[in-house]
Amino acid sequence: MYNYAIRFERDDSAPGLAVFCRDLPELNSYGDDEAHALAEAVDAIETTLSTYVDQRRAIPQATAPEAGEHVVHLPAVTVAKIALWNEMVAQGMRKADLCRLLDLSQTQGDRLVDFLHNTKMEALENALAKLGKRLVVHLEAA
Repeated sequence: MYNYAIRFERDDSAPGLAVFCRDLPELNSYGDDEAHALAEAVDAIETTLSTYVDQRRAIPQATAPEAGEHVVHLPAVTVAKIALWNEMVAQGMRKADLCRLLDLSQTQGDRLVDFLHNTKMEALENALAKLGKRLVVHLEAA
């Protein structure tokens, strides 16, 4: 659902690889080589997701990868934050509304949808439950 496909592009005038994502056109990142670019991709995706929150936009689901693309599997906590944010957008909620609903300070509420902050999964499950949603995790082969 949120395993985004990225592609690499090499520029002959500069060393390394540029990283792009069809589903998140605002994303741009860089790596010295393919391994470095893949390692940087999660941070680049989470930074891009933060711009969607700042702009109060829903975060798009990932589309199937195309030939030559690499799939980035996001951490479970990031996927839970995407689900929470998208549900807030669907219900017309602001961060302040979520804080009131959960009886949290503004700082605590902001962190629930801050992709660059580590949040406990229990806090996200609680927030989703207050919005009438349940987080379901499933296991698949790596």
